[in-house]
Amino acid sequence: MNTPLQILQAYWGYGAFRSLQEEIIQSVLSGSDTLALLPTGGGKSVCFQVPALLREGVCIVVTPLIALMKDQVEQLKSRNINACAIYSGLSYKEIDILLDNCIYGNVKFLYVSPERLKTELFLERAKQMQIGLLAVDEAHCISQWGYDFRPPYLEIAQFRELIPDTPCIAVTASATLHVRQDIVEKLEFRSGHQHFEKSFVRENLSYSVFQEEDKERKLLQILNKVPGTAIVYVRSRMRTQKYAKLLNSQGIRADYYHAGLSNADRSKKQERWIQNQVRVIVATNAFGMGIDKPDVRLVIHMDLPDSLEAYYQEAGRGGRDGKLAYAVLLYSQSDVEKLKENIERAYPAPKIIRQVYQSLSNFLKLAVGSGLMASFDFDLEVFIQNFNLNYLETFYALKRLEEQGFVQLNESFSVPSRLRIIAGHQQLYRFQVSHAKFDKLLKMLLRMYGGELFSNYINISEEKLAKALHVFTNTVVKDLMQLVQMQIVSYFPQNEKPKITFLTERYAQMRLPFDEKLYQQRKKRELEKVEAMIAYTENTQLCRTLKLVEYFGELNDEPCQVCDLCLKKKQAKRNTSPQEAIDPILELLRKHPQSFEELKALPFKEEQLLKGLRSLLDSGEVYQDEAQKYHLSK
Repeated sequence: MNTPLQILQAYWGYGAFRSLQEEIIQSVLSGSDTLALLPTGGGKSVCFQVPALLREGVCIVVTPLIALMKDQVEQLKSRNINACAIYSGLSYKEIDILLDNCIYGNVKFLYVSPERLKTELFLERAKQMQIGLLAVDEAHCISQWGYDFRPPYLEIAQFRELIPDTPCIAVTASATLHVRQDIVEKLEFRSGHQHFEKSFVRENLSYSVFQEEDKERKLLQILNKVPGTAIVYVRSRMRTQKYAKLLNSQGIRADYYHAGLSNADRSKKQERWIQNQVRVIVATNAFGMGIDKPDVRLVIHMDLPDSLEAYYQEAGRGGRDGKLAYAVLLYSQSDVEKLKENIERAYPAPKIIRQVYQSLSNFLKLAVGSGLMASFDFDLEVFIQNFNLNYLETFYALKRLEEQGFVQLNESFSVPSRLRIIAGHQQLYRFQVSHAKFDKLLKMLLRMYGGELFSNYINISEEKLAKALHVFTNTVVKDLMQLVQMQIVSYFPQNEKPKITFLTERYAQMRLPFDEKLYQQRKKRELEKVEAMIAYTENTQLCRTLKLVEYFGELNDEPCQVCDLCLKKKQAKRNTSPQEAIDPILELLRKHPQSFEELKALPFKEEQLLKGLRSLLDSGEVYQDEAQKYHLSK
């Protein structure tokens, strides 16, 4: 029988495991439920992939991102390991075949989103599978106290009831003590479960924070000073393009990346960066998860992240090869205020949530007491327009209703159709003149979504366009597809229509059992995360690494020596002149005579102490006795 090390050597080509990996793998092989906390770049996937290859049956891997699924599946296939993924966009027939292969074929890894676990088709086929291991990636998503809570993760425990004898491994890079406890509880870990946690300290990562009004100047300064591959994180899609354009104009090869790009464009940009064809990728936080590029020397945040968990994950993409790397955070005072405002926006007043629920019930024509587990096609923009609602308030109100189990939104809710005009301005004008049939549609697109359509993919609503043009929705879709063939636009319709499902019967607005206490607790926790992020940012005393690991509940008192604050303290010591050591020396000698060893307790280098003492001896203010102790002269 193969050993874990033999599997590692055979498929990955490594001669040894990284810290804690082998212990975690042995825990899984023994059949124990296992929680593994390893920092970004710590090799989390190996911790479930190696034992899965040693156990009989399929390993089901639950992960929240399609990009992450595809990336890991491709990596496994490149190692001649049979793996597949089920995600939105696949047809029923494709999913049917993949599940059959898991039952009757030789598929070893099946990657799915948490939503998939509760579908009837999946549950029926899972009963026929031999499932050797359940792996939960990004396990912090299961906790309401985590920074990226996903309600569907709560369904995993129900799925475990189908496979009571199958061990579960949960892996994540960042989790506070509260989140760790929540993971164990929500996944219903069995008695005897094991917990492995690697230190959050990244010894080769130098953290720095700069308060800057002119961030662009500072960005260029840093990139010109620190060579090597870099990631620049920003909060908006438009800013990815803006900064990429700026860097290219200054001779720094850069590209941009965000979730609004087509899959083909994202893959192309990502590959160019991985192959070092561009030095800098300017991205939203959609970039980086699951990407294995070890030689990133610099990660710069141009905006404040929402939490220290998110920052630790993103900054941790630097220096995965163990060599020195830099994580730099740039902020202004207005960034601090915006961060707090974002939380207020994400948690609308309970009154508004109830109003949105009432409007939704009316929109779907649901009577009180009806609607249990009923699903409906749902266009958010049409809904908002019909009831004259605020877009962000409505979006977040629906998310909060989903968190408390009243509705469920399918994956397409947050991934609407996207369109970009690829013809130039002059070419488009000539096309409209010669193709009158499409003129109204193109004008309406520009009126509704603006000139940004020429430079970026913009989310669009075919239903909204159809209503404005007084035509059927399928007419708009058909015309857009023709414009694609004529190379005027690039258009990605939704893979499936957004749907909303009522998980309970419809309640009267004032009888909706919305848990306001829990809601306020969650909001309070999010505000605490923001306050922790701000405290880290504005900290000017404690070593950055110690501040970070303290947040994750790790006790450590060894300064990193490489962050901006540690380096400042070192510089301050270097810059202290011998003259500055004299007064502290005299202060100690006024109390009682001191040996040189005792004087070394002062915060000065030996060289500075010796120079200060020489000056005092030369002036006659101090003398040395036979026991080598220093005294004040009388």
